[in-house]
Amino acid sequence: MIIMDVRIDNFYCFRNFHINMSYPKRIVGTTIAHEYLEDRPNFRYKKVNILMGSNATGKTTLGKMLMMFANCFGDENYKRFKKAITDESREALLRVDFVSEMNKMYRFDLSIQPKSMQENSDDIKVSLASVEIGNRDSYETCARKLDNNQGEEEEIDKIDTGGWSFSYAEDAWKAQGYDAIEDKSEYLLILEKLLKTLDPSIEKVIRVDEVENTYAIRLLGKSILIQNGKILDDKMLSSGTKAGLEIAYVMASLICNMHHLYYCDELFSYVNGDIEKACLSILIARLEGRKQLFFTTHNIDILDMQLPKHSFVFLKKDKNNRETPITCVYASDYLKRNTDSLKHAAENDLFSTAPEMEKLYEILDL
Repeated sequence: MIIMDVRIDNFYCFRNFHINMSYPKRIVGTTIAHEYLEDRPNFRYKKVNILMGSNATGKTTLGKMLMMFANCFGDENYKRFKKAITDESREALLRVDFVSEMNKMYRFDLSIQPKSMQENSDDIKVSLASVEIGNRDSYETCARKLDNNQGEEEEIDKIDTGGWSFSYAEDAWKAQGYDAIEDKSEYLLILEKLLKTLDPSIEKVIRVDEVENTYAIRLLGKSILIQNGKILDDKMLSSGTKAGLEIAYVMASLICNMHHLYYCDELFSYVNGDIEKACLSILIARLEGRKQLFFTTHNIDILDMQLPKHSFVFLKKDKNNRETPITCVYASDYLKRNTDSLKHAAENDLFSTAPEMEKLYEILDL
């Protein structure tokens, strides 16, 4: 599944929020290959979406909205969206344009009526429409067809999404149960190489055949068990090393072609910046076929990576803007030349996304 466009209103912190994952023209000499459908070259999409911004600008909640949307393809449980409504006196809306394995673009629309108008289960309305992607079509031409009600109705349980993976920083401290990937020979190799990089004192990582879904980390003459994706005695390991479990899963599942859509939210909060850049470059290198990555980070050094400028989106929060408190600032709208430094632009707050520090410095007056 490739996410092309998302509109959210009255869920979590979002009001009239819009983010788009198409881009206007192909870039010569780009470092990300095939950012378009393989047999539809005009249908361009951003394979890599680096989301940056201050705290509380919606990076994590955007992931949670997309995760709820993706989970609907497995269970069609739309009631989960009710818990995310901000103002129950207003209608809540979600629209997602996406592409599956077929050469079709789909539009998913969900609306929940205000609480005062809710009388039965019909207060949640869901529709799914599709249009064929022609040989010369772009995202924009397909979107116009859907805008003009030219789409055909679809059943959500008939669509092959290719699978999805949503990972968050707090997952490093939870039992995950990576059963589906632990049988892959690549997983143990990736886990060991990553953990050794995060902690050079680790000697090796081995499978414990006597106990199901269990591995052992050998270091300093001791064994630390990992069972069902959770480290049982983690006092000897750093926070970054513990985060390595979830990072290894994401890398292994991508390399083993288990999912098509990945959302990695602050997985590297406790990890050295150079290691984060190296892991991100590996993930990008393995985004083959119709795969897509969303990656949130506060690491400004990521801006130095040789990626297309359209890969970077800054989320901006304006508490004085009640109609659209969170907006997207696209780096490619500001920087047009290949020689323009994205890092320098961010350091000089060209995108006006730096946090306000006045309240913090008022502490000095106490």
